[in-house]
Amino acid sequence: MGVYQIIEEPDEVLRAKALPVNNINAGVIRVLDNMRDTLYAFDGVGLAAPQIGVSKRIIVVDPGDQYIELINPEIIEADGEQVGREGCLSVPNLWGTVKRANRVVVRGLNREAEPVEYEATELLARAFQHEIDHLDGVLFIDKASDLRRGKD
Repeated sequence: MGVYQIIEEPDEVLRAKALPVNNINAGVIRVLDNMRDTLYAFDGVGLAAPQIGVSKRIIVVDPGDQYIELINPEIIEADGEQVGREGCLSVPNLWGTVKRANRVVVRGLNREAEPVEYEATELLARAFQHEIDHLDGVLFIDKASDLRRGKD
């Protein structure tokens, strides 16, 4: 497959609302495969299609124990609160404290165009929220307090 270059802030694609995927075809499958390769090549927890220059509603996440692909994801439930440090491949060497829901239920499609739903807490919930924000043109720096430069 292939590894994409990560698009970095202030590239305008990161601030645009990504378009829904209307047809899961070979091109979408190729994007998913390349997003997986890119996620692991950059040692990330999650990646949204706009981060590789593709303005489509596609995310991949792997908090360390489960790889998940979602097409047209949406958060259908959110509750509780967690506060934690976040960074982003598209905003290198910048970290901040972000308040997120501690539990989310996310719905979308898998690569076979089948509906899937995940209930997530803690890191996986944070990753889903962070990546879905990307699809709406929102970066973690828009929500973060205590922004700091440097490696985590």
